[in-house]
Amino acid sequence: MVTAYLALGSNLDNPAQQVQAARLALGGILQTRLIAASSLYKSKPVDASGDDYVNAVVKIETKLNAYALLAEMQQLERQAGRALPADRVHLHNAPRTLDLDILLYGDARIESATLTVPHPRMWSRAFVLLPLHEIAPELVSAEQLAVLSAQVISRLN
Repeated sequence: MVTAYLALGSNLDNPAQQVQAARLALGGILQTRLIAASSLYKSKPVDASGDDYVNAVVKIETKLNAYALLAEMQQLERQAGRALPADRVHLHNAPRTLDLDILLYGDARIESATLTVPHPRMWSRAFVLLPLHEIAPELVSAEQLAVLSAQVISRLN
């Protein structure tokens, strides 16, 4: 089993409900077990326009390799109404019903056309680091959080 951390976000069609449903669905992926889930957090879009996002981070254990996990996550995104992966280039940073990202996959370092792990922008986003710190404080230092203190984020639950 590999421990992975996943980011969840939504800013369309009842975002809090979208993220809560995704948390449950991620735990239902075959050979995968949900270990922990952060609270929900609300934040402004980064490098985009649109409604506020609701975000969370989950910790899972999985027997799936990173690419199989990504495929399962993209299936959940499609079920929530997200554009197909080929359309994402044209819709980068667009509002979305569901956005799921692999932040960390064990200690793997992956750089391919379809997947980069650790997630390349996770360390610059409070909406990722604050919920990650909530469920895995050993992974995010106080200094890393302090650097992002100007980013407005609020805990919903």
